[in-house]
Amino acid sequence: MQKILVHKHLLVYCLPGLFYLFSLSSCSASHKSFNPDRTFSKIQLQEDYRMFRNILEDGHPSLYWYTSKDTLDTYFDQGYAAIKDSMTEPEFRTLLSYVIAKVHCGHTSVKFSKAYSKYQDTARVAQFPIGIKFWDDTAAVYTNINRADTVLTRGTVITAINNRPMASIRDSLFSYMVTDGYSINHKYQTLSNLGSFGGLYQAVYGKADSFLIRYIDPTGIEKETWTKRYDFRSDSAFQRFRASIRRPGRRQRKANNLFVTRNIQIDTAGNTAVMSLTTFANGNHLRSFFRKSFRVLKEQQIKNLVIDLRLNGGGNVALSNRLTQYLSDHPFKLSDSLYASRRLTHYERHINNTWQALFFMELVTRRRADGRYHFGYFERHYFKPKNRDHYNGHVYVLTGGNTFSASTLFVNALKGQSNVTIVGEETGGGAYGNTAWFIPDAKLPNTGVRFRLPRFRMVMDKNRPKDGHGIIPDITVKPTTKAIRRGYDVKLEYVRKLIGSNH
Repeated sequence: MQKILVHKHLLVYCLPGLFYLFSLSSCSASHKSFNPDRTFSKIQLQEDYRMFRNILEDGHPSLYWYTSKDTLDTYFDQGYAAIKDSMTEPEFRTLLSYVIAKVHCGHTSVKFSKAYSKYQDTARVAQFPIGIKFWDDTAAVYTNINRADTVLTRGTVITAINNRPMASIRDSLFSYMVTDGYSINHKYQTLSNLGSFGGLYQAVYGKADSFLIRYIDPTGIEKETWTKRYDFRSDSAFQRFRASIRRPGRRQRKANNLFVTRNIQIDTAGNTAVMSLTTFANGNHLRSFFRKSFRVLKEQQIKNLVIDLRLNGGGNVALSNRLTQYLSDHPFKLSDSLYASRRLTHYERHINNTWQALFFMELVTRRRADGRYHFGYFERHYFKPKNRDHYNGHVYVLTGGNTFSASTLFVNALKGQSNVTIVGEETGGGAYGNTAWFIPDAKLPNTGVRFRLPRFRMVMDKNRPKDGHGIIPDITVKPTTKAIRRGYDVKLEYVRKLIGSNH
């Protein structure tokens, strides 16, 4: 057990690597009553597809933001025409995912039905064993859950799977993935997240039990090897290892989860603190964490603060704003415009949280001359920096493709400030704006497939070009196969060297 001192007010324990192991061990016997291979008739699928299109056309405030109506109509028509026979739920979801990706909205995505999601949570299914990191034209192994595999190790560059070049696979899978505008880095990072590649590969190319992997060996020679889907239940060594682990108690698990979510580590000798935040979601005591952290930074006169948002997919804007208030040197506004196209759609019976949405919109929005329902508070209000424990040292913000939604708002507010340097890769969240805020699920009547339907459109800065990019860092630092192979954090190491060179 490794003891990590977060700061003098907070002491936690972290068991490295066990989060993933416990996520595997939480699986129980699959529901025998649920048939994942059930098919739906062509008529049922067509009815659901029409409902899918009608709900989006009626209620999505930014449907044609990045894709013209004529072009999107063509994709909608092509999707409908592709329903030529019965389909399983995964097949239908894959079809919808291809179409919805053309909206270019990272908050509008397709999900399985609740029944299928529950099956996935409990079914013990062998999985693609390799985690692959994608960037530019490179695909490299960063983890292999099959520990017996001594060939496909960390840093190994993969050039093809089942005789398909990795560039071709990447581009094909990208066409089923959502992102804000044209922030392609979000797709790169999503595809790199553990479990994402194998699931999407199977959805697009079909199920396979084994895979022919073409790779580059340490001498630079291209070779081939076979790998199979991995079932941890049949790995006796893993089972013995898991049995030897004493599962921490509830209190310890809570502390571990909080540490993964937010922590700060202070190097007094290097006069540097590293704050890691994987979310701005409620329930993580972030207000008190910020308050205690910045008090300690002031007491210890720490001159450099690194804020790692590379895994931060967003959450509560009020919490991201609170962090910004500790750092911003000027009053800041969240958005130039924030509005819904309507308070209720014509298909509310297919959308959850309808009454909550109506109450929320009645409470906070007003209809203006343009016919839209504006959330005027965030269009007008300037948030003032905090006086108490405000941080005035140099701030380095680490960003990447998973930096999304509320975390993008945070980066946007600090972009260009004289004591702030953004390091890493383009954010997944759009720099011009996004479509989000209140995001209920719509449910299709026959298959039960769900999709997210954001109600508000937000423009952060109307003076920025609407080019579909995320926020570009001040200093771009990309992965390297050498860093993956050796297991060091190339972006954080870059910042440490940058701090060292400034002293």
